[in-house]
Amino acid sequence: MNYSEAVEYMYSQLPMYHRIGAAAYRADLTNTIAICNILHNPYKNFKSIHIAGTNGKGSTAHMLASILQSNGLKVGLYTSPHLKDFRERIRINGIKIPRSRVSDFVESYQKDFDKIKPSFFEMTAAMAFKYFSEEKVDIAVIETGMGGRLDSTNIITPLVSVITNIGLDHTQFLGETLQLIAAEKAGIIKPGVPVVIGETREETQQVFIDKAQSIGSDIFFADQNYGAEIKGYHLNHLHYLLLDIYIEDKIYLKNLKCQLLGMYQPKNIFTVLQTLKVIRRFGIRMDEDTIRDGLKRVINQTGLKGRWQVLSQQPLTICDCGHNPAGITEVVNQIKRIPHKTLHFVIGMVTDKDINGILQLLPTDGIYYFCKADIPRGLDARLLKEAAGKYNLKGNTYPSVKNALAAATAAAADNDLVFVGGSCFTVAEVV
Repeated sequence: MNYSEAVEYMYSQLPMYHRIGAAAYRADLTNTIAICNILHNPYKNFKSIHIAGTNGKGSTAHMLASILQSNGLKVGLYTSPHLKDFRERIRINGIKIPRSRVSDFVESYQKDFDKIKPSFFEMTAAMAFKYFSEEKVDIAVIETGMGGRLDSTNIITPLVSVITNIGLDHTQFLGETLQLIAAEKAGIIKPGVPVVIGETREETQQVFIDKAQSIGSDIFFADQNYGAEIKGYHLNHLHYLLLDIYIEDKIYLKNLKCQLLGMYQPKNIFTVLQTLKVIRRFGIRMDEDTIRDGLKRVINQTGLKGRWQVLSQQPLTICDCGHNPAGITEVVNQIKRIPHKTLHFVIGMVTDKDINGILQLLPTDGIYYFCKADIPRGLDARLLKEAAGKYNLKGNTYPSVKNALAAATAAAADNDLVFVGGSCFTVAEVV
C-alpha cells in the first residue's frame, strides 16, 4: 500500500467529520481504547500536554510546541483539522509525519480497522500516539478534536490539561449552553493533574473550579495572572505582533514579538505562559530567551497556517480560520483596526455551523463573494447568499473559493482590504 492508497482508504472507508459532519462523530472512547490496546498503548510512553477549547487551541498548541522546541526538546504535535495535507496533523519538531509511516500504519492494521470500524479521527489519534512513541519524543502537545470528555485523545494522562476558552460551537454534540459545553471540555481534567483555563467567563468559571476541586487538581486562570499591551501592528512592514506582557501590572516580557498576527493572540499567549509556569514543577524549565524565540518563530518552527495570515500586500489580502460567532467577532474587530477604503469579503461556510449567528456579526458596508469550499459539508453559495441577504450583506456567488478570491482581487483597489474566511475549509483552498 502506498501513501495515496492509504489516504484514500482513510477518506473513503472511515467516517470523517472533516467531510461529512455529524455521521462521523463517535461519542465514546471504545474504539480508541481498542485500537490502542492493539498498539500496546503507545500514549503511555511519552509526556504530554492536552489542549481543549472552543477557539484558540490550535494557536496555543503551536506556540507551546515552538517554545518547547526552542528549549531543545523533541516535540510531538497533534492537531486538527489539516488544511492542505493530512500529514499536517502529526508533526515532530514541525516536520510532518513521513508518507511511508502513514501507509505502513494503515497497511499493518487495516484488518483490525475493518473489524473495529473506527472513525477517521480515532484512527488518526492512534497513529499519532504510535508515531510519537516510536520516535521517542520528549513531550507531545495533543489537541482535542471536539469537546473533551469523549474525544479520542482523552485516554492520555498529561502533565497539564489546558482549556483555552468556552464559546457556542458544536452545540448539537456538546450542549446548547456555555455551562454544558464547559462540562464537556472539563472532561479532560484528570485526577491530580493541574489545569490551566485561558479565559475566565462568569458562566463557566465555577464549572471548572468544581471539577478541579472534586478530583484534587490545581486550577489556574491565565487571564487573571497575565495582561498585555499591544504596541505594534502594521501589516505592510511589521510581520510580528509586538506587545508587552505584564504580571500583576509589572512588566514581565517587554517588546515580545509573536509571529502570529491576530490581535486575539495575547489571550492565547497568556494561556501558553501559564502552562509553561505549571510544567516547571515537572523539571521542564525555560528561560526568557527561549520563550521569545519560540513565539517569534512559531510559524517557521511548526508550519501553522491560516491564523490571520497575510496572503498578499497589493491589495492587502488576509485569511483567518475563525468559524464561529466568538471567532468571527475577533476577526471583525481586527478588520476594523486595519485602514482600508472598501472591504472585499470572500466567504464560505459549512452547513452545521451557526450560520445566522455569524452573518449577523459581519459588516454591512463590505462587498461579499459567496462561495463553497470543496467538501461535502460546504454550504451551497446560493443558500449562503440568500441567508446573508437577511442581514443586508450584498454580493455575488462564485463556483469556487479560488474564483471568488480572483474576483475580489481584481475588483480591489490598492487601498482596499480583501479578506478570506468563514471556515477553515475555505481558508485551506487559498493558503
